[in-house]
Amino acid sequence: MHVLIYSQRFKTADKLYIETVLNKLKQENITFGFYAPYHAMLLKKYPEYADFETKNDGDKVEKGDFDFVFSLGGDGTILNAVTLVQEAEIPICGINLGGLGFMATIEKTRIEDAIDKLLSKEYRVEPRSMLSLNSNKSLFKGLPFALNDFTLHKRDTSSMMIIHTYINGDFINSYWADGLVVSTPTGSTGYSLSCGGPIVFPSSSNFVITPVAPHNLNVRPLVVSDDSKIEFHIEGRSKNYMCTLDARSEKVTSKVELRVQKNHFVANIVLLDDITFINTIRKKLNWGLDSRN
Repeated sequence: MHVLIYSQRFKTADKLYIETVLNKLKQENITFGFYAPYHAMLLKKYPEYADFETKNDGDKVEKGDFDFVFSLGGDGTILNAVTLVQEAEIPICGINLGGLGFMATIEKTRIEDAIDKLLSKEYRVEPRSMLSLNSNKSLFKGLPFALNDFTLHKRDTSSMMIIHTYINGDFINSYWADGLVVSTPTGSTGYSLSCGGPIVFPSSSNFVITPVAPHNLNVRPLVVSDDSKIEFHIEGRSKNYMCTLDARSEKVTSKVELRVQKNHFVANIVLLDDITFINTIRKKLNWGLDSRN
Protein backbone atom coordinates (compact mmCIF):
# COMPACT_ATOMS: atom_id res chain seq x y z
CA MET A 1 0.00 0.00 0.00
CA HIS A 2 1.18 3.52 -0.83
CA VAL A 3 -0.42 6.50 0.95
CA LEU A 4 -0.26 10.29 0.62
CA ILE A 5 -0.84 12.19 3.87
CA TYR A 6 -2.69 15.45 3.28
CA SER A 7 -3.47 18.20 5.77
CA GLN A 8 -3.57 21.97 5.80
CA ARG A 9 -2.09 22.74 9.18
CA PHE A 10 -0.27 21.16 12.09
CA LYS A 11 -1.99 21.67 15.43
CA THR A 12 -0.30 20.72 18.70
CA ALA A 13 -3.66 19.44 19.97
CA ASP A 14 -3.61 16.81 17.20
CA LYS A 15 -0.05 15.64 17.90
CA LEU A 16 -1.12 12.33 19.46
CA TYR A 17 -3.35 11.40 16.51
CA ILE A 18 -0.77 12.42 13.90
CA GLU A 19 1.81 10.25 15.64
CA THR A 20 -0.72 7.39 15.72
CA VAL A 21 -1.13 7.62 11.93
CA LEU A 22 2.63 7.76 11.25
CA ASN A 23 3.53 4.99 13.71
CA LYS A 24 0.79 2.66 12.47
CA LEU A 25 1.83 3.13 8.84
CA LYS A 26 5.45 2.33 9.73
CA GLN A 27 4.39 -0.63 11.86
CA GLU A 28 2.46 -2.11 8.90
CA ASN A 29 5.33 -1.38 6.46
CA ILE A 30 3.10 0.92 4.42
CA THR A 31 5.01 3.42 2.30
CA PHE A 32 3.82 7.01 2.47
CA GLY A 33 4.50 10.55 1.36
CA PHE A 34 3.21 14.00 2.28
CA TYR A 35 1.47 17.03 0.87
CA ALA A 36 4.45 19.41 0.60
CA PRO A 37 3.16 22.42 2.63
CA TYR A 38 2.08 20.08 5.44
CA HIS A 39 5.42 18.26 5.24
CA ALA A 40 7.21 21.58 5.81
CA MET A 41 5.17 22.17 8.98
CA LEU A 42 5.66 18.62 10.19
CA LEU A 43 9.47 18.79 9.90
CA LYS A 44 9.62 21.41 12.65
CA LYS A 45 8.48 18.71 15.09
CA TYR A 46 9.62 15.56 13.27
CA PRO A 47 12.86 16.16 11.34
CA GLU A 48 13.27 12.40 10.80
CA TYR A 49 10.70 12.62 7.98
CA ALA A 50 12.86 14.97 5.88
CA ASP A 51 13.56 12.58 3.00
CA PHE A 52 10.01 11.45 2.33
CA GLU A 53 8.21 11.88 -0.98
CA THR A 54 6.09 15.05 -1.35
CA LYS A 55 3.43 16.38 -3.69
CA ASN A 56 2.72 20.08 -4.08
CA ASP A 57 -0.12 22.11 -5.56
CA GLY A 58 0.29 22.06 -9.31
CA ASP A 59 2.11 18.71 -9.31
CA LYS A 60 0.49 16.17 -11.60
CA VAL A 61 -0.98 13.27 -9.63
CA GLU A 62 -1.65 10.19 -11.77
CA LYS A 63 -3.88 7.19 -11.22
CA GLY A 64 -1.82 4.59 -9.40
CA ASP A 65 0.60 7.06 -7.79
CA PHE A 66 -1.05 6.31 -4.44
CA ASP A 67 -3.61 3.80 -3.21
CA PHE A 68 -5.16 6.28 -0.77
CA VAL A 69 -4.95 9.90 0.30
CA PHE A 70 -5.23 10.22 4.10
CA SER A 71 -6.94 13.55 4.78
CA LEU A 72 -6.19 14.70 8.34
CA GLY A 73 -8.72 17.35 9.36
CA GLY A 74 -12.37 18.00 8.68
CA ASP A 75 -14.55 18.13 5.59
CA GLY A 76 -12.78 21.30 4.43
CA THR A 77 -9.50 19.40 4.28
CA ILE A 78 -11.10 16.82 1.99
CA LEU A 79 -12.41 19.60 -0.28
CA ASN A 80 -8.86 20.90 -0.66
CA ALA A 81 -7.42 17.41 -1.14
CA VAL A 82 -9.71 17.02 -4.16
CA THR A 83 -7.94 19.95 -5.86
CA LEU A 84 -4.67 18.00 -5.62
CA VAL A 85 -6.06 14.60 -6.66
CA GLN A 86 -8.29 15.92 -9.47
CA GLU A 87 -8.77 13.49 -12.39
CA ALA A 88 -6.60 10.80 -10.78
CA GLU A 89 -9.65 10.02 -8.60
CA ILE A 90 -7.47 8.47 -5.89
CA PRO A 91 -9.69 7.38 -2.95
CA ILE A 92 -9.66 9.87 -0.08
CA CYS A 93 -9.80 8.53 3.46
CA GLY A 94 -11.06 11.26 5.82
CA ILE A 95 -9.69 11.05 9.36
CA ASN A 96 -11.75 13.53 11.36
CA LEU A 97 -9.63 15.92 13.40
CA GLY A 98 -12.19 18.68 12.85
CA GLY A 99 -15.85 19.24 13.68
CA LEU A 100 -18.99 17.64 12.23
CA GLY A 101 -17.34 15.47 9.58
CA PHE A 102 -20.04 14.40 7.11
CA MET A 103 -17.27 13.22 4.74
CA ALA A 104 -14.41 12.80 7.21
CA THR A 105 -16.20 9.93 8.93
CA ILE A 106 -13.26 8.10 10.55
CA GLU A 107 -13.04 9.33 14.12
CA LYS A 108 -9.56 9.99 15.49
CA THR A 109 -10.04 7.29 18.12
CA ARG A 110 -10.38 4.71 15.29
CA ILE A 111 -7.18 5.46 13.37
CA GLU A 112 -5.46 2.12 13.98
CA ASP A 113 -8.67 0.18 13.45
CA ALA A 114 -9.30 2.05 10.19
CA ILE A 115 -5.85 1.22 8.80
CA ASP A 116 -6.38 -2.43 9.75
CA LYS A 117 -9.70 -2.40 7.86
CA LEU A 118 -8.06 -0.86 4.79
CA LEU A 119 -5.47 -3.65 4.81
CA SER A 120 -8.15 -6.33 5.19
CA LYS A 121 -10.33 -4.61 2.53
CA GLU A 122 -13.21 -4.01 4.94
CA TYR A 123 -14.17 -0.77 3.25
CA ARG A 124 -15.92 0.59 0.17
CA VAL A 125 -15.19 3.50 -2.13
CA GLU A 126 -18.13 5.81 -2.75
CA PRO A 127 -17.93 7.99 -5.89
CA ARG A 128 -19.23 11.51 -5.21
CA SER A 129 -20.40 13.59 -8.17
CA MET A 130 -18.98 17.08 -8.56
CA LEU A 131 -19.90 20.23 -10.43
CA SER A 132 -17.89 22.33 -12.84
CA LEU A 133 -18.05 26.01 -13.71
CA ASN A 134 -17.81 27.46 -17.20
CA SER A 135 -17.42 31.20 -17.70
CA ASN A 136 -16.32 33.76 -20.25
CA LYS A 137 -13.51 34.78 -17.88
CA SER A 138 -10.69 32.64 -16.55
CA LEU A 139 -11.51 31.87 -12.92
CA PHE A 140 -10.18 29.69 -10.10
CA LYS A 141 -6.68 29.18 -11.51
CA GLY A 142 -7.52 26.19 -13.68
CA LEU A 143 -9.49 24.45 -10.90
CA PRO A 144 -13.10 25.20 -11.99
CA PHE A 145 -14.76 22.37 -10.06
CA ALA A 146 -16.30 21.75 -6.65
CA LEU A 147 -17.30 18.76 -4.56
CA ASN A 148 -19.65 20.71 -2.26
CA ASP A 149 -21.07 23.77 -3.95
CA PHE A 150 -20.96 26.81 -6.18
CA THR A 151 -22.25 30.11 -4.78
CA LEU A 152 -22.93 33.64 -5.91
CA HIS A 153 -23.04 36.19 -3.11
CA LYS A 154 -23.19 39.91 -2.56
CA ARG A 155 -20.07 41.50 -1.09
CA ASP A 156 -19.81 43.29 2.25
CA THR A 157 -22.83 45.47 3.07
CA SER A 158 -23.99 46.01 -0.50
CA SER A 159 -27.68 45.78 -1.42
CA MET A 160 -29.15 42.45 -2.45
CA MET A 161 -28.52 41.12 -5.93
CA ILE A 162 -30.78 39.80 -8.67
CA ILE A 163 -29.71 36.46 -10.13
CA HIS A 164 -31.52 35.59 -13.36
CA THR A 165 -31.37 31.80 -13.59
CA TYR A 166 -31.87 29.46 -16.55
CA ILE A 167 -31.99 25.66 -16.66
CA ASN A 168 -31.06 24.16 -20.04
CA GLY A 169 -31.80 27.50 -21.65
CA ASP A 170 -35.26 27.90 -20.07
CA PHE A 171 -35.77 30.83 -17.71
CA ILE A 172 -36.68 29.52 -14.24
CA ASN A 173 -36.55 32.53 -11.89
CA SER A 174 -35.00 35.85 -10.96
CA TYR A 175 -33.76 35.46 -7.40
CA TRP A 176 -33.82 38.71 -5.41
CA ALA A 177 -31.52 37.63 -2.58
CA ASP A 178 -28.21 37.96 -0.79
CA GLY A 179 -26.97 35.09 -2.93
CA LEU A 180 -27.58 31.65 -4.38
CA VAL A 181 -26.11 28.20 -3.71
CA VAL A 182 -25.92 25.31 -6.17
CA SER A 183 -24.90 22.21 -4.27
CA THR A 184 -24.11 18.62 -5.15
CA PRO A 185 -25.65 15.83 -3.06
CA THR A 186 -22.45 15.85 -0.97
CA GLY A 187 -22.76 19.61 -0.47
CA SER A 188 -26.41 19.39 0.56
CA THR A 189 -25.27 19.01 4.19
CA GLY A 190 -23.17 22.20 3.96
CA TYR A 191 -24.03 25.83 3.19
CA SER A 192 -27.21 24.82 1.34
CA LEU A 193 -28.55 23.09 4.47
CA SER A 194 -27.94 26.20 6.61
CA CYS A 195 -29.98 28.20 4.07
CA GLY A 196 -32.94 25.83 4.32
CA GLY A 197 -32.04 23.37 1.56
CA PRO A 198 -32.88 19.65 1.76
CA ILE A 199 -30.51 16.83 2.67
CA VAL A 200 -29.87 14.73 -0.44
CA PHE A 201 -28.36 11.24 -0.35
CA PRO A 202 -24.86 11.13 -1.92
CA SER A 203 -25.86 8.65 -4.64
CA SER A 204 -28.66 10.93 -5.90
CA SER A 205 -28.11 12.38 -9.37
CA ASN A 206 -29.17 15.91 -8.50
CA PHE A 207 -28.21 19.51 -7.93
CA VAL A 208 -29.92 21.64 -5.27
CA ILE A 209 -30.53 25.34 -5.99
CA THR A 210 -30.96 27.23 -2.70
CA PRO A 211 -31.42 31.01 -2.37
CA VAL A 212 -29.65 32.88 0.42
CA ALA A 213 -32.05 35.21 2.32
CA PRO A 214 -34.44 35.64 -0.63
CA HIS A 215 -36.64 38.73 -0.84
CA ASN A 216 -39.25 36.72 -2.78
CA LEU A 217 -40.78 34.86 0.15
CA ASN A 218 -42.53 32.31 -2.10
CA VAL A 219 -39.18 31.05 -3.41
CA ARG A 220 -38.07 27.65 -2.15
CA PRO A 221 -35.03 25.41 -2.72
CA LEU A 222 -35.22 23.48 -5.96
CA VAL A 223 -33.90 19.97 -6.73
CA VAL A 224 -32.95 19.41 -10.39
CA SER A 225 -31.28 16.63 -12.34
CA ASP A 226 -27.50 16.84 -12.47
CA ASP A 227 -27.55 16.53 -16.25
CA SER A 228 -28.92 20.10 -16.23
CA LYS A 229 -26.89 23.12 -17.32
CA ILE A 230 -27.65 26.03 -15.00
CA GLU A 231 -26.84 29.55 -16.24
CA PHE A 232 -26.75 32.81 -14.30
CA HIS A 233 -26.91 36.48 -15.22
CA ILE A 234 -26.26 38.91 -12.37
CA GLU A 235 -27.91 42.29 -11.88
CA GLY A 236 -27.61 44.76 -9.03
CA ARG A 237 -26.30 48.08 -7.76
CA SER A 238 -22.85 46.76 -6.85
CA LYS A 239 -19.99 46.54 -9.31
CA ASN A 240 -18.55 43.36 -7.81
CA TYR A 241 -19.93 40.09 -6.46
CA MET A 242 -18.44 37.01 -4.84
CA CYS A 243 -18.34 33.67 -6.65
CA THR A 244 -17.13 30.55 -4.83
CA LEU A 245 -16.30 26.92 -5.51
CA ASP A 246 -16.13 25.12 -2.17
CA ALA A 247 -13.78 27.23 -0.01
CA ARG A 248 -12.20 29.09 -2.96
CA SER A 249 -13.49 32.50 -4.01
CA GLU A 250 -13.24 34.93 -6.91
CA LYS A 251 -14.54 38.44 -7.46
CA VAL A 252 -16.82 38.77 -10.50
CA THR A 253 -18.87 41.50 -12.17
CA SER A 254 -22.28 41.41 -13.81
CA LYS A 255 -20.53 41.07 -17.19
CA VAL A 256 -19.22 37.60 -16.34
CA GLU A 257 -21.27 34.76 -17.82
CA LEU A 258 -21.51 31.73 -15.52
CA ARG A 259 -22.76 28.21 -16.14
CA VAL A 260 -22.73 25.22 -13.79
CA GLN A 261 -22.96 21.58 -14.89
CA LYS A 262 -21.86 18.11 -13.81
CA ASN A 263 -18.10 17.62 -13.67
CA HIS A 264 -16.43 14.97 -15.82
CA PHE A 265 -14.61 13.32 -12.91
CA VAL A 266 -15.68 12.33 -9.40
CA ALA A 267 -14.23 12.40 -5.89
CA ASN A 268 -13.85 8.91 -4.41
CA ILE A 269 -14.52 8.85 -0.67
CA VAL A 270 -13.46 5.86 1.46
CA LEU A 271 -16.03 4.56 3.95
CA LEU A 272 -15.47 1.73 6.40
CA ASP A 273 -18.01 -1.07 6.08
CA ASP A 274 -19.73 -0.16 9.35
CA ILE A 275 -20.29 3.49 8.34
CA THR A 276 -23.37 4.54 6.35
CA PHE A 277 -24.75 7.93 5.35
CA ILE A 278 -27.90 7.27 7.38
CA ASN A 279 -26.06 6.64 10.64
CA THR A 280 -23.71 9.57 9.91
CA ILE A 281 -26.49 12.15 9.55
CA ARG A 282 -28.43 10.65 12.45
CA LYS A 283 -25.37 10.93 14.68
CA LYS A 284 -24.13 14.32 13.47
CA LEU A 285 -27.57 15.98 13.56
CA ASN A 286 -28.67 14.26 16.81
CA TRP A 287 -31.75 12.78 15.18
CA GLY A 288 -33.80 10.33 17.24
CA LEU A 289 -32.76 11.93 20.51
CA ASP A 290 -35.25 13.42 22.93
CA SER A 291 -33.69 15.93 25.33
CA ARG A 292 -36.69 15.49 27.66
CA ASN A 293 -35.66 11.92 28.47
